[in-house]
Amino acid sequence: MSMNNFELYKVFYWAAKTGSLTQAAKSLFITQPSVSHAIKQLEDSFGLTLFTRNSKGVVLTPEGATLYSYIEQSHILITQAEKKMAELKNLDNGELRIGGSDSLFKHYLLPFIEVFHQRYPGIRLHLIHGTTPEVISYLKEGLVDLGVVRMPITDPQLEVRQGLQLQDCFIAGSHYAGLNQKVLSIEELLQYPIILFSRSSRARMAITDLFRGYGYELKPEFEVGSVGLLIEFARKGLGISFVTREFVSKELEEGSLFEIQLDVQLPPAQVGMMTMRNMPLTTAASKFIELTK
Repeated sequence: MSMNNFELYKVFYWAAKTGSLTQAAKSLFITQPSVSHAIKQLEDSFGLTLFTRNSKGVVLTPEGATLYSYIEQSHILITQAEKKMAELKNLDNGELRIGGSDSLFKHYLLPFIEVFHQRYPGIRLHLIHGTTPEVISYLKEGLVDLGVVRMPITDPQLEVRQGLQLQDCFIAGSHYAGLNQKVLSIEELLQYPIILFSRSSRARMAITDLFRGYGYELKPEFEVGSVGLLIEFARKGLGISFVTREFVSKELEEGSLFEIQLDVQLPPAQVGMMTMRNMPLTTAASKFIELTK
């Protein structure tokens, strides 16, 4: 029976620990001749004698004792690693790092995060904020385990599981109450100040392309850095904001904002859960994905 170095060290460890070749054989479920053979192989490879035999069994030589001090440390480390793996499998501890936008965390992921935290309180959750391109690079650099992004994503390195469907819309506050229930054309809409998300978000690119397709250039009066500000500006009557309907459901329900009706259909958007295609998922990440299905 031929053994690799790792197995030889294992035999050496148990022989040194128990001081007996018979005991070592028992601990490893192999025969005593296999143990003797393994030790001889190690001694031959080092050109050193590792054990001396006496009536009770085997005793380490000074050279053998030196080797044992190293092998013992690695044995402890391997045992810790196995224990850690078992913990991770059982989700006793560990971490889950998710990349995405604040608004997707708040309006889409929050209920899942709450359930996950109740089920696996030992897992530390890190929510890492970023735009879709940033989240993609976090994922590729290994800074996050999964990303929550707007589709479509076409990248052969990434696997995207489809989640929630979103609908973008234009909203206004009481200052523009006269427009409530009216159906506007793009041309009529563009006579009012438009408020857009400042960064090149997926939603912004989609609406710019859509309007361009109809022959209109969308030039915002205000550009703001968060969904919160889009809502606030619309509420204050500074203009008409372009937002995701699901992110303003509360305001639309209570009537502090209303949706502008357009004579063109705004295409729906899909939210996806994104992971690296050929990388194994951590147990925490796969449990989280299961939850969101």
